[in-house]
Amino acid sequence: MTDIAIKRALLSVSDKSGLAQLGASLAAQGVELVSTGGTAKALRDAGLTVRDISEITDFPEMMDGRVKTLHPMVHGGLLAVRDNAEHVAAMEAHGIGAIDLVVVNLYPFAATVAKGAERDEIIENIDIGGPSMVRSAAKNHAFVTIVTDPADYATLTTEMEAGNGATTLAFRRKMAAKAYAATAEYDAMIASWFAFADQGEMFPEKLSVPFRKGQALRYGENPHQSAALYLPAFAPGGSLADHRQVQGKELSYNNLNDADAALELVAEFRDGPPTVVIVKHANPCGVASGDDLVSAYKAALQGDSVSAFGGIIAVNRPLDGPTAEAISDIFTEVVCAPDADDAAKAVFAKKKNLRLILTGDLPNPARGGMGLRTIAGGALFQSRDNGRITRDDLKVVTKRAPSDQELTDCLFAWTVAKHVKSNAIVYAKDGSTAGIGAGQMNRRDSARIAGAKAIEAAQTYGWSEPRTKGSSVASDAFFPFADGLLAAVEAGASAVIQPGGSMRDDEVVAAADEAGLAMVFTGMRHFRH
Repeated sequence: MTDIAIKRALLSVSDKSGLAQLGASLAAQGVELVSTGGTAKALRDAGLTVRDISEITDFPEMMDGRVKTLHPMVHGGLLAVRDNAEHVAAMEAHGIGAIDLVVVNLYPFAATVAKGAERDEIIENIDIGGPSMVRSAAKNHAFVTIVTDPADYATLTTEMEAGNGATTLAFRRKMAAKAYAATAEYDAMIASWFAFADQGEMFPEKLSVPFRKGQALRYGENPHQSAALYLPAFAPGGSLADHRQVQGKELSYNNLNDADAALELVAEFRDGPPTVVIVKHANPCGVASGDDLVSAYKAALQGDSVSAFGGIIAVNRPLDGPTAEAISDIFTEVVCAPDADDAAKAVFAKKKNLRLILTGDLPNPARGGMGLRTIAGGALFQSRDNGRITRDDLKVVTKRAPSDQELTDCLFAWTVAKHVKSNAIVYAKDGSTAGIGAGQMNRRDSARIAGAKAIEAAQTYGWSEPRTKGSSVASDAFFPFADGLLAAVEAGASAVIQPGGSMRDDEVVAAADEAGLAMVFTGMRHFRH
């Protein structure tokens, strides 16, 4: 038997949206409604006839509603195999009535945590009876229909209308799969809260990480790969989890990966002056701060206009019309901003393929959290790189101390280098990147590549000299040899910021002194692989 007529439904929901309409539809098809507490009241308030669960169990709801559905009269009606003679006999012997439909959604645990509730309130919002009913109904989906999402109410109604009050096995199987995913996510959220928030564990023995599908993507890193965006239960504000795509083609895996890289970097300047980040293949190719976004964008673009073609742009202010006009001069894949004014939206509306993403805010760069990367046969977890350096943390190690402007540029370059793939070298001058070298197998080559980019930019824009002349240079990790530093000297850098800690620090410092450079150590590195 595949089609099962629904004669009795048990409804117990935390989210009351769509409940009255569903109850009315079920009642119109002659379904007996059984319910609990607030759900029963909501149905009665809608003018529907409802039986209390206590009438079925012959036992009152008690302990502030903690005990109401955990009863053989309920679970026997859910778990009985209807074509098993022994099960049918047991139902008859104990007066257990069949329950054909269960509509349940669970206590709002995640919302309770998100609002900053006290521990006792969080514990009270751990649902027990709901998941038990969901699992029982889903297990017995051959005979029982389980619905856990209000978004499926209309589909259930249509299914029953088409089947003269019955549901098909295919529908019940689909709803059962969705139900188990819902309880798995719910349990994972609770386990995660206990481990990370309540117990303060960074790496618990068993790790449950609940993710929910946000959207399907155009494709993965390459068109022959498929991809989807999944979001955690407790996503940070201002992140791509909150994004709203205003216009443009569907997003691909690469679009979101690059957009995240741009957003994380521009967030470092959330409290700073107007700043623009241009990213290509997850590496920044131009970063600049200015008096306004349009001047910052032009300075960032001049850092590497070749790489900027087809790039991703992120800004730390609401996007305005003049900046949108400037961006529109070259091909850009995605623009991320906290918001955008009507003038900016109108400019981009002419660029049908350009994706405009609004996040409402920027993520907190100092937030905690975990990073995940899969490897063959497993996964690597680590805490986020939220290390931060201030002027007070810096140690001058050369004979010459950096000037105030050199120090400002050092910290700017250091902030950018944190977001560049290792080995990372970043030259900066007057709040703009002058050259970026990324992802090389040795630090010397990164320094040379960044210098070459600066020379090319000077030739492109007709400058008398590259912006690396008199710049500050940041290295994401220590210089293992003096050759990388000497490449920076050749590029014209006058100040250096690096972690220090090499066996050859003395050799590197001596080379800096000989060249008249100022150098500071941070004591912290920022590898990014």
